[in-house]
Amino acid sequence: MTRGPLMIDVAGLTLTDEDRELLAHPMVGSVILFSRNVDTPEQVRALTDAMRAVRPELWIAVDQEGGRVQRLREGFTRIPPMRTLGHHYDRDPDAAIASARQWGETMAREVREVGIDFSFAPVLDLDVGVSGVIGDRAFHSEPMKAVTLIRAFMQGMKAAGMMTIGKHFPGHGSVAADSHLELPVDNRSWDEISAYDLVPFRELAAELDGIMPAHVVYPQVDPLPAGFSEFWLKTVLREQLGFTGVVFSDDLCMEGAAGLGDMRQRVAVAMGAGCGVVLICNSREAVRSVLG
Repeated sequence: MTRGPLMIDVAGLTLTDEDRELLAHPMVGSVILFSRNVDTPEQVRALTDAMRAVRPELWIAVDQEGGRVQRLREGFTRIPPMRTLGHHYDRDPDAAIASARQWGETMAREVREVGIDFSFAPVLDLDVGVSGVIGDRAFHSEPMKAVTLIRAFMQGMKAAGMMTIGKHFPGHGSVAADSHLELPVDNRSWDEISAYDLVPFRELAAELDGIMPAHVVYPQVDPLPAGFSEFWLKTVLREQLGFTGVVFSDDLCMEGAAGLGDMRQRVAVAMGAGCGVVLICNSREAVRSVLG
């Protein structure tokens, strides 16, 4: 079936009539769950079943990275921050790789069991001690050590039947600002970014099913935030890295996207740049402005 390009959210623990109306719209093809949508595993399963009763082909997603970013909690395994795997790797690489694979499989299996298709994971950003919003979400500060752990985590996810979605292309870990609240600017050169932040994306592009770009501007490379940039998404990601999967925008309601215009304009620019699925979260007004 053809899946609509919009990923939206729903109001609470059960579907409202308005939720059903929006999910039935042909432009909507995906849903993301937040903490307000989650109680017990049984409740989550009932919610996802109700969504598919409206639209069987819906993709249902969640952020279940571990650590600070874990929406499913009661009745689910608590997953450690990914940076703990990096610390483990520095002491015992083989054990850390095995642990990363197991955590990936555990996360994915539990998410899939409640009717959710995928988590937006893993994080491919590198931890350089600058970004508070990334921080211990990153596996490591050294690119190839991060790649090794991320690949193992992805192998676990795939063993449980889950898509892998890498974020935040081409790297959010070297800027301090939080793109939820403002537009971060990374003033490094292409050579610096390519030699460091891009390494995990370059190494893993062929193994990832999806990628989410960052609401970050790299002005020495392109004047637009990466998620709205044809250079980053088409020239670099598709042509240079050979990525063939799905590009998911980050949430277009975030402040990092505000400079691109109203929501209809943001959707148009993101899709024109190469995003196949665009997220509009926590604003019914914004969703309706696009659906018309």
